Amino acid sequence: MNVTFSRWLRRLCAFCMLLISISLCSSPAHADGGAPQLSYVAGSTQGISVIDIAQRRITETLTIAGDPHTILLSLDGSTLYVTQPTSGRVTILAAKTGKTICTANLPGQPSLLALSLDASVLYVAGEGATQVRALNPANCALQHTFETYEPVYGLAVTASTAPDATPLTPNQLWIAGSNALTVFEVNGELLGTVPITGGPQFISIPGGFTAYVTTRQGTLVAVDLNTRKIFHTLLSGGHFGPMDYDANTGEVYVPDRLHNQLDILAPVVANASIVPPEPARVIHLDSSPQSVAITSDGQLGFVALANGQVLMLDIPGRGIITTINVGGMPHFIITGLYPPTNNLATPAYRTSSTSPSTGLPSLPLLIGLLVVIGLGLLGFLLFFGRKRMI
Repeated sequence: MNVTFSRWLRRLCAFCMLLISISLCSSPAHADGGAPQLSYVAGSTQGISVIDIAQRRITETLTIAGDPHTILLSLDGSTLYVTQPTSGRVTILAAKTGKTICTANLPGQPSLLALSLDASVLYVAGEGATQVRALNPANCALQHTFETYEPVYGLAVTASTAPDATPLTPNQLWIAGSNALTVFEVNGELLGTVPITGGPQFISIPGGFTAYVTTRQGTLVAVDLNTRKIFHTLLSGGHFGPMDYDANTGEVYVPDRLHNQLDILAPVVANASIVPPEPARVIHLDSSPQSVAITSDGQLGFVALANGQVLMLDIPGRGIITTINVGGMPHFIITGLYPPTNNLATPAYRTSSTSPSTGLPSLPLLIGLLVVIGLGLLGFLLFFGRKRMI
């Protein structure tokens, strides 16, 4: 083997070993500001418990007075919005540090929140007042007041579904009152009302043309966003809490507090020739579910239970990953809009009826594969070099 080739080969070996060392020592990057690696639970022992999804445990507690109920995160996960009904206040926090950015004192025991689709407006309401107030989430300044003339039990924001809608068409604010849904354009124009027998309460509007609305008398109805009319009653005989949905499948997750179960609804649309029987499936629980949150990638779910525990779910595997004790009486749970870095749903937590989903190889496997390929290449070069010497 000539001297130049030998020197080049040694340098190549050193460079490959450096790359392997860097890969083994590197850790996944985490987004700044609180999400996606964290889940927030309102109503725990100290106020708000922060769960690290990767570690599957509480890593921080935010001491918040006023019995915090609904909580929301900004789109980038840097800001946390909190209602404090017994204090008559809404507080906006830096999610990473818990530092208060601003507060707004509001009448009517504010307990409900909705965020505009561009995150530029925060809508606040409660059962003790007949108005919905639009706040600037940067400084808590009041921007607009929507008059409902009746107590407010639920809020949701959706894009316009009008045939001539454009990206500039104002979004719609859906408000659950005592006996009907009231629909406004966010610029203040009243679009109409939807009478709901049993009194509307919580509203969930996945992407599409259907609003899912629970009632205080224990039903859940589907409302066409275009016609603003009920077209099907999906559930009855329950006591339903705040819902969430899987953005990938359109399935809606509904806590049934009366029967200690989580109802999963298949997506429905008006004028469909066949409406599937609902719920599509049920997850039975040991305690009353108060709220549910599904990560935006549809891989993980979190259920806040009345007994002070949070269940972490493997959504594709339809199994329970772990249980985390947060204490208190949880009211609401939310995760960031981006999926966690690590795939936490291992086969040990999957049910036998579902095969593990197929995905990309894990980082250690990729590193091992690169090492094998590199060693094979070096072996070939060594063999080639010896041939040149003969």
